Amino acid sequence: MDFETVIGLEVHAQLKTRSKIFCGCTTEFGRPPNTNTCPVCLGMPGVLPVLNRRVVEFAIKLGLATNCRLNFRNQFARKNYFYPDLPKGYQISQFELPIAEHGWIEIEVGGKHRKIGLTRIHMEEDAGKLVHDEREPRSYVDLNRTGVPLLEIVSEPDLRSPEEAAAYLKKLHAIVRYLDICDGNMQEGSFRCDANISLRPRGESKFGTRTELKNMNSFRNVQRALEYEERRQRDLLLEGEAVVQETLLWDADRGMTAPMRSKEEAHDYRYFPDPDLVPVVLDEAWVAGIKATMPELPAERKARFIEQFGLPEADAEVLTSSRELADYFEQAYAGYPQAKKLGNWIMTELMRVLKGEEGIDLGQCPITPAQLAALLNMMEQGTISGKIAKTVFEEMMATGKDAETVVKEKNLVQMSDIGELMAMVREIIAANPEQAQQFREGKTKVMGFFVGQLMKKTNGKANPQIANDLFSKALTE
Repeated sequence: MDFETVIGLEVHAQLKTRSKIFCGCTTEFGRPPNTNTCPVCLGMPGVLPVLNRRVVEFAIKLGLATNCRLNFRNQFARKNYFYPDLPKGYQISQFELPIAEHGWIEIEVGGKHRKIGLTRIHMEEDAGKLVHDEREPRSYVDLNRTGVPLLEIVSEPDLRSPEEAAAYLKKLHAIVRYLDICDGNMQEGSFRCDANISLRPRGESKFGTRTELKNMNSFRNVQRALEYEERRQRDLLLEGEAVVQETLLWDADRGMTAPMRSKEEAHDYRYFPDPDLVPVVLDEAWVAGIKATMPELPAERKARFIEQFGLPEADAEVLTSSRELADYFEQAYAGYPQAKKLGNWIMTELMRVLKGEEGIDLGQCPITPAQLAALLNMMEQGTISGKIAKTVFEEMMATGKDAETVVKEKNLVQMSDIGELMAMVREIIAANPEQAQQFREGKTKVMGFFVGQLMKKTNGKANPQIANDLFSKALTE
């Protein structure tokens, strides 16, 4: 039997505000437990929440960026449930009247473009965190995160494969970072995702029994977890067994899911409008002002890179995957206006180092866009060879020095002296008569051997084009 996979994602994006959503406590990450707290976020009797205006502004930005309809009158509600890290016994969220709904995000997988619907975007406060003691059966509560502002983005069940889910998540991640409303750090939990997945016979309109996946802290883990659960559900259905509706945790080390809790029935959160907060009424002029300050978004920037710089679509996709990377490319292009060559260097040499074992952020990269442009110009002008340029790049990355300084200190200027190089060429030909005869018999591929010998002899400093010309002349004399 052929099955169709149905996936929906719920994403929580922690907002880059200095203070929490309903009080003045800092949102700074990594401070000692329970120090970012006050009577409001601890839910003490008699306190009143005051809405952070910046949270609403950020929600409007994301709504506009994802083609949503803004609800100019929206309302906070109390979501009632008990959990040890929820001090009030309820969470302030939005229910019937979210700030934005009915939007979409376009993704591309396998060369096919699809619009994935967004059910809603709503504002809410985060809960705290339980820290489990590995030595004793004891847990500790850290309420620093309580009251940190979140946007929850709920997709329609429009995703049809784990690959599509990963593409959607990456696109949404890029959007919130372009808007500068969320740092997108999945390891710190500031961008996190829960996934619902079910299978149904292809052609069937009724949804199958779904499971919910949690504890996925990277794009790769989201895709791996969904692929595993897709296989598991398919095997059950093919064997005539039922899929149990439950919440599952993803174990990245073992590469499998494990039950967290049964979820036979939906929770009754007893939502009702929060009596301590008045409805949020958006002003047309305020929304228009926010819209006027919206940055160029990933899809728009990708289209511009293709048109303005003549880049292939695949290159433009990579170079606009983050706002910082796209900015780096454009700043370097100002000093080295050869888009394809520049893009190749950024996507290979630069990104290889950034994603290396130590892994550094582009903002901490010691090579500035102007310095990379200067290095590539030295290579273009023949001052250094392509091979030497890579050596210089590594030294620049290690020391922070500019290309000209590294080349002078290491004496890496490319050799272009015809007389000096021709003497070496004749020596190499004399030492390799067999290869010389092969070339004269028409086996021109042996030219690579000769040029390689000269590069070895000059420590990579010979000009490759001059080397080819000199060998061609000497071998046909």
